[in-house]
Amino acid sequence: MIEFVTQNALLLIPILNIIGAVIKKTEKIPDKYIPLILLFFGIAGAMAIMGPSVQSAVQGILVTGTAVYGDQMVKQMKKEE
Repeated sequence: MIEFVTQNALLLIPILNIIGAVIKKTEKIPDKYIPLILLFFGIAGAMAIMGPSVQSAVQGILVTGTAVYGDQMVKQMKKEE
């Protein structure tokens, strides 16, 4: 996925991870809504960086997917079976 994300949008991945961690700690929002909230921030962030366009929205979706996938991959690798 990283090869499809523009260099300008890469900055959003750690930012989305931080936002996700903050939301998770509030415990007021169910975990199932966190990816949707991050999608909103990902698209908004990409549009803020790259300007409003379809390409910006796609970049926002890609960085959100990368952030959520990366977070889940780390969590799954830590699990002991």
